[in-house]
Amino acid sequence: MCGPPGSGKSMLAGRLPSILPPLVPAEILDVSRIASIAGELSDGRLSDRRPFRAPHHSASMAAMVGGGQRTRPGEVSLAHRGVLFLDELPEFSPAVLDSLRQPVESGESVIARANYRVTYPARFQLVAAMNPCRCGMAGEPGHTCARGPRCASDYQARVSGPLLDRIDIRVDVPAVSAADLLTLAPSETSAAVRARVEAARRIQAGRYEALGLPNTTLNAHCSAALVERVAAPDAAGTKLLREAAERMAFSARAYHRILKVARTLADLAGTETVGRAHLAEAIGYRVATERPVAVG
Repeated sequence: MCGPPGSGKSMLAGRLPSILPPLVPAEILDVSRIASIAGELSDGRLSDRRPFRAPHHSASMAAMVGGGQRTRPGEVSLAHRGVLFLDELPEFSPAVLDSLRQPVESGESVIARANYRVTYPARFQLVAAMNPCRCGMAGEPGHTCARGPRCASDYQARVSGPLLDRIDIRVDVPAVSAADLLTLAPSETSAAVRARVEAARRIQAGRYEALGLPNTTLNAHCSAALVERVAAPDAAGTKLLREAAERMAFSARAYHRILKVARTLADLAGTETVGRAHLAEAIGYRVATERPVAVG
């Protein structure tokens, strides 16, 4: 999510756990073990709520991925099975941001030191937010940055390309005016959205169980070879994807991540075949904005 201050980016991120299904017993144990190691298990009680971690942008690498003299899990592991929210993404140290690349890709945080090597689980949903430039208002009507376009380009360049390549969805969040708040239209409740999410996850779990892969329950977790099999698009979708890949020079990682998003969109719609509309939406989420913030 990328937008000016006050547009609701942090509020939206904070609502994400409310549309995710409750943890199943095995996941509760996973989350509780990590919290216990970190000394954050309150009164020894287990919780069925998905973790939501929002570290400050001054967090060190050890705080983010784990480590220290007495090895402890970092934020990426404490967010296991939940959401890791990074607000003001470019304000984080570039080294700290790049340390996220391996956990995002593998679902594990590996801490290797001279006298020990520890691996913690880190299968989280990365959600990030940022202002469009350092002053926060680039592109807003009636506002001109004193430094011009360089204000936005320098600010966004603090986030590396390899990390951005691992982000699936990039969305602009426009400013909200007082008039917008006075004319709010009725909207869906979190419970209604969560019901759709749960239905899509049941479809995915059933698909991979039928393929003899009970440990793979989400599209996001399947391999490149598998996603090409389960998300094979129809003829129109294949043509669109080929044209988009050639024109926009997608990396192999981007190609497979677009397929995963399109497969999920089809599951949310209750459609077995990945069609042109699903791929067009998935491609649009990846390239709709030059501002590099997203959900992954």
